[in-house]
Amino acid sequence: MKNLESEAQLNEILQNGKTILMFSADWCPDCRIIEPELPEIEAKYSEFEFIHVDRDQFIDVCQQYDVFGIPSFIAFSNGEETGRFVSKDRKSKEEIESFIESLPQ
Repeated sequence: MKNLESEAQLNEILQNGKTILMFSADWCPDCRIIEPELPEIEAKYSEFEFIHVDRDQFIDVCQQYDVFGIPSFIAFSNGEETGRFVSKDRKSKEEIESFIESLPQ
């Protein structure tokens, strides 16, 4: 999973194809629990580009997208938001996959 490096990079990424932003932080225990599952999820849904957004480094981006709990996921297609799985609750691999499968094709 690529790490977001700048807000300018984010704008460029979101304009091209299908993207899922994953918001998390190093100190987040629920984020660490799902971390081992992420490579498998990325491989299964390879039509999406997965981008990790560090909540502490990009607090303005979190505020812009109303992300106040982590881990959280927001999906985009060519710059338009197509779905969100945003809450402070722990998320399972099955819940994340269900979210991705519910997105418009």
